[in-house]
Amino acid sequence: MDLRDFLLRARVLKLYRKALRISGRAPTSARADLRQTIRREMENNRNCNDKQRIRFLISEGLNKLKGLDEMLDMQGY
Repeated sequence: MDLRDFLLRARVLKLYRKALRISGRAPTSARADLRQTIRREMENNRNCNDKQRIRFLISEGLNKLKGLDEMLDMQGY
């Protein structure tokens, strides 16, 4: 694994941890479904070797997390 692959992997793991942290703030009734969705998305893209697609998915994931975080803030979670 070269340095770029290592850094890309680190970004993916950081996104995953952030997603799980934010999902912990969700209401208890939605938390399990949200975490299952996060894990399913990670599994669906686990074997992706297209670095441009991975960067796109990271960017898309960050935007979705930002929206979820803002929504949870507005709802008081």
